[in-house]
Amino acid sequence: MPPTPESTPMLPFRRAQSANRRASAKQLPPLRVAGLFAGVGGVELGLRRAGHDAAMLCEIDAGARAVLAKRFPGVAVHDDVTTLRKMPTKVDLLTGGFPCQDLSQAGRTAGILDGSRSGLVTEVFRLVRISRVPQVLLENVPFMLKLDQGRAMEVLAAAFETLGYKWGYRVVNSLAFGVPQRRERVLFFASLVGDPRDVLFADEVPEPLSTPDPVGRVACGFYWTEGLRGLGWATDAVPTLKGGSTIGIPSPPAIMLTDGRVVTPDIRDAERMQGLQAGWTSPANKVVRDSCRWKMIGNAVTVDVFEWVGKRLRMPDKIGRTVPGSPIQSGKGWPVAGWNVGDGRFGCAMSSFPRFKERPPLEEWLRYPPKLLSARATAGFLSRAEKSDLRFPPRFLNGIRKHLCVMRAIEKRKEP
Repeated sequence: MPPTPESTPMLPFRRAQSANRRASAKQLPPLRVAGLFAGVGGVELGLRRAGHDAAMLCEIDAGARAVLAKRFPGVAVHDDVTTLRKMPTKVDLLTGGFPCQDLSQAGRTAGILDGSRSGLVTEVFRLVRISRVPQVLLENVPFMLKLDQGRAMEVLAAAFETLGYKWGYRVVNSLAFGVPQRRERVLFFASLVGDPRDVLFADEVPEPLSTPDPVGRVACGFYWTEGLRGLGWATDAVPTLKGGSTIGIPSPPAIMLTDGRVVTPDIRDAERMQGLQAGWTSPANKVVRDSCRWKMIGNAVTVDVFEWVGKRLRMPDKIGRTVPGSPIQSGKGWPVAGWNVGDGRFGCAMSSFPRFKERPPLEEWLRYPPKLLSARATAGFLSRAEKSDLRFPPRFLNGIRKHLCVMRAIEKRKEP
């Protein structure tokens, strides 16, 4: 169960001092936003909640475009970033969660330029070069900081330095914002008009400690499509929602409830785990199969993260500049946070929790009836897990075996 505010360690004085000054700070005007690789609009929805306005969206997936057309009426939606010639006039902020399949640890790990999908970030560079957008906000997986000694970050940093931007980045965890999903993402913010640290570094609280030996006491999430390696596991939460399994099928996470049942969440709860309203992706059903919505949700962003960024864009705080750092050494991977504001590249250790929003336990947080994990799916996971060298939490595999026995009995009774 997440710690209560009383059990969370006190904020550093620097952060507490910042909080006391916010009430008197002057709010900046809202920004005009253009969103590339918009998906189902999670970035732009978060920014909209902070008062900003979407001027244009770009997304190649037909189902996602149907969602954007419904949820952002009146906003132009372009289909292919490679045919987009320039930004609309008077755009203040360009956003983009460029495709991460070639950067993800669970994906092909081809790299930012070698991968056919993640290489599309070069289209961002092209459009920025043409339009000179004052600010750029990008999002991607934290594995990019390590992959090939951090080559992806080197590409991003060098490109924006060449274009004359100051930049900063930080790893942020969705768990900080009151949703039961452990999802870490790199936020990369480049600016011609301000110091990125005023936005990304102004808020920080300590990361809460995980609960030891949780099986049976709180619900735990994992991926039933795994088992041989890379077991996604989360205590009182689900691991990162993803677009699909390695064999291309929808892949909702599994949840072991406290009563021993193993279930998968309803798609509406998965939407809520991304900070979206239940049913947000339903307009996609008009053009694609319903199962495609799982991919859209897995490829989406957590809305609350970008609402926080959007509020900081309107109320930046120079206290973020006081974060101490040390020079980033090339070719050794990148730290969890860093910047270059004109005097070289610096990195620092920083919590992935800008703030902490309390929420109910996962089992109480779920709003819609989940689906029992089938005997076939359970047996497949158990077989892989028993052959692997992975270390599982105590009592977890026994719980899987019990669920398998129950499901076989239920399914046998349903046979004609």
